[in-house]
Amino acid sequence: MDMNTPIPMNTTENSARTMTFLIGFSAAMAGLLFGLDIGVIAGALPFITIQFELTTELQEWVVSSMMLGAAMGALSNGWLSFYLGRKYSLLAGALFFIISCFGSALASNVEVLLIWRVILGFSVGIASYTAPLYLSEMAPEHIRGKMIAGYQLLVTIGILLAFLSDTYFSFTGNWRMMLGIISVPAIILFVVVIFLPNSPRWLASKGRLQETEQVLKSIRSEPEKIQQEFDDIKNSLTQKQQGWTLFKVNKNVRRTVYLGMALQAMQQFTGMNIIMYYAPRIFSLAGFQTTEQQMIATIIVGLTFVLATFIAIFTVDKLGRKPILKVGFGIIALGTLILGICLQLIENGHASSIISYAAVGMAIMCIGGYAMSAAPVVWILCSEIQPLKSRDFGVTCSTTTNWISNMIIGATFLTLLNYIGVAQTFWLYTGMNILFIFIVILFVPETKNISLERIEKNLMDGKKLRYIGGDN
Repeated sequence: MDMNTPIPMNTTENSARTMTFLIGFSAAMAGLLFGLDIGVIAGALPFITIQFELTTELQEWVVSSMMLGAAMGALSNGWLSFYLGRKYSLLAGALFFIISCFGSALASNVEVLLIWRVILGFSVGIASYTAPLYLSEMAPEHIRGKMIAGYQLLVTIGILLAFLSDTYFSFTGNWRMMLGIISVPAIILFVVVIFLPNSPRWLASKGRLQETEQVLKSIRSEPEKIQQEFDDIKNSLTQKQQGWTLFKVNKNVRRTVYLGMALQAMQQFTGMNIIMYYAPRIFSLAGFQTTEQQMIATIIVGLTFVLATFIAIFTVDKLGRKPILKVGFGIIALGTLILGICLQLIENGHASSIISYAAVGMAIMCIGGYAMSAAPVVWILCSEIQPLKSRDFGVTCSTTTNWISNMIIGATFLTLLNYIGVAQTFWLYTGMNILFIFIVILFVPETKNISLERIEKNLMDGKKLRYIGGDN
């Protein structure tokens, strides 16, 4: 069977729903890989540090080398996704993930580990780029936000599973098993994606309109809507330039590319991923001295991440993207402010169990605010706002920005603690989150229940960014 050809299906509601479920499942598995890789290093790092006698700088590099690889993966995947399609990009990401998991687990020294961490990041960069893009192009518009938020839910579940796995292996200090066992979901992803169709919008961009129509018939059940979506996709192809060329000549495309990059930078500079990467270290600063105490607190944070993501899933297509972002940034700002105060009191010798538990509570509140807002909503918006002819280029720019920003916070957190202080580091992130609220108000559009083609038309008509999601 030609794997570019969609599985023949009757155009019925049940068959369309089944195919949509399989598409969502595959993208969710890609999110699971993303989350596993984010979460696994938190528990493994203390044991890697002991075995390889790592300095503070090398610890930061063990964490941030993955983000360097992810930025490289996101950059290269613009080419992969454009020429090979979303489907084969996902297959490539899963294969790289499997290989690099085993390489990391068998690393004989820190230099070899860093190389495999970069390759692992490369695979995560591909997955984090392709999965939301694939979902945005395949999902019905009325559940598009929910499906992409579901991808983020699996990211959080991956983080939680990694924390649980780390805790289990922490009793023996077996960091190699921590890094190796996360390859299992990648194997499942590889098998499932083989049987899925390519994106109809990608097929149309390659002039394969007959296949485009076939895929639409396999994922939609109403003939009128199939025809309307097919016509909208064809109309969006009238723009002759694409990618970098279109970015250079069209100011409207530049506006939305810059907005996508700004959104991804904002997501990372909330500072929430440092809690994921350095959770045991943060909880040791809060007064929890044993590995067991630190890992239990870390698991609670991971569980909060999962549960709070359900808020986004059930509200993002009802309340909208913009209100959720404003509330989330506000919660994070308040949480980091109070967390900094708690850590300052502990550092000044005012330690008590109440303050320690308050610090954990604030970390949990921050993660909850992040999980219900910036974590899923930024990926949703970035996959929605780019025009079809420059979508690969725009998502490449925004995803690469995410991983470069991610690398910066991962590589600077311990240094910031040493140079400006523990409390001051978290207060720095407080200020950033307050700034992000105003950026959302001024520039971010509301895109709920709006087709990708309508968003593109509003953009190309020159509407202000915050209005491109509206019909008026």
